[in-house]
Amino acid sequence: MIAYRAMVDVPRELVRYLGRLLAAERRAKGTRRGTRALTCFYQALLVLVWFRKAEDVTLLGAGFGISRATAYRYRDEGIAVLAAQAQDLHAALRRVADDGWSHVILDGKLFDCDRLTETTLSVKGETIDAWYSGKHRDFGANIQAIIRPDGLPIWTSAAMPGHLHDTSCARELGVTATLPGRRRGFHPPSPTDPDVSLSA
Repeated sequence: MIAYRAMVDVPRELVRYLGRLLAAERRAKGTRRGTRALTCFYQALLVLVWFRKAEDVTLLGAGFGISRATAYRYRDEGIAVLAAQAQDLHAALRRVADDGWSHVILDGKLFDCDRLTETTLSVKGETIDAWYSGKHRDFGANIQAIIRPDGLPIWTSAAMPGHLHDTSCARELGVTATLPGRRRGFHPPSPTDPDVSLSA
């Protein structure tokens, strides 16, 4: 392979932020200094390059001087620490209400994935591929998002099998129960409302 110089358009502050999260995770795991192939800063950079450019992980790892397996592990660690920062559904709705928004938008999207062997029963009782979307005629994961009126996502769900429609996903995740129609504007759920399960 031939190495070459490249640039990525992400702020240095974002790399430092993710680097601090990774450093905290390493401390929590008791990782000793000098035992990792990359510093937290460069691991964060690797993760953000992958997010921004969707580059092949093997080639991306080679660019950072690490193996394919290490590149995948470092990428997954970065995703995990970022995901841990996400608000749960109730907190996100309370925050958007506190910010003065009168309503939110619920929408879903199918994200492409490789074919999986998991099967399920259709509404007609037939065995089907759980992650195949008949609507899109492709394999994928259905992810629901709650979005502010200005377009900023405030919450996203875990990945749901692609054969499920948006309404089914929202119902199964408890989103529709959390967003009831109210006569006098939007009100977030109270602490006594049932918890919303976001488990995969």
